[in-house]
Amino acid sequence: MSGYILGEKAHQSQQFNQDGVRVPTTTIKSSSCYCIGISETSIKLAFGRGKNVNKPQIGELKKAGIETPLRFFKQIKLKKLKGSTVTEEGGKKILTLGELKISVGDQIKPNMIFKEGELVSVTGVSKGKGFQGVVKRWGFAGGPKTHGQSDRWRAPGSIGQTTTPGRVYKGKKMAGRMGSDTVTVKGLMVMGVSDDQMVVKGLIPGARTALISIVSTS
Repeated sequence: MSGYILGEKAHQSQQFNQDGVRVPTTTIKSSSCYCIGISETSIKLAFGRGKNVNKPQIGELKKAGIETPLRFFKQIKLKKLKGSTVTEEGGKKILTLGELKISVGDQIKPNMIFKEGELVSVTGVSKGKGFQGVVKRWGFAGGPKTHGQSDRWRAPGSIGQTTTPGRVYKGKKMAGRMGSDTVTVKGLMVMGVSDDQMVVKGLIPGARTALISIVSTS
């Protein structure tokens, strides 16, 4: 069964697998994830308690019958969820994922969708590193350290030609803002799952409490 849920990165640790090999793990908390909208092509989830929730979001939550103020809203296309179908029962749209049925206002728990040993894809926003040079940002080797060069060790070097073409090509690797990118890590195994959190094998992008979305791939 394919599924989708929102959570937040709790902490990174390590544990031993069945073969006695020590592996890195990441714990993802997902204690307040709710379905707030279902259409023919997508599903919308809300997650994370918040203090300053804007009025449009409050209206969406009230329409879904959810009193808890939630701050993260995320929508996913149903074509990414294998075997998902949308039907209508009693005037309400129902999303069916295998044997699981979800309607607007339902709370979604990790153990309802995922199981131990399953493979998932995890998406998050990586940590921001600020403005960085080419050595840190792209792994450049830098210039020579001898023969009188004393102030160009971490310089990028030449960035183009002369008259032809007379410009710097688009996409040239140069110094600039690093990090804060949306990163997806695929094929992570679920090491453990409960009704409010799950543990995946490996490391995932983002800082602690960062918003994380998990989609099953197996």
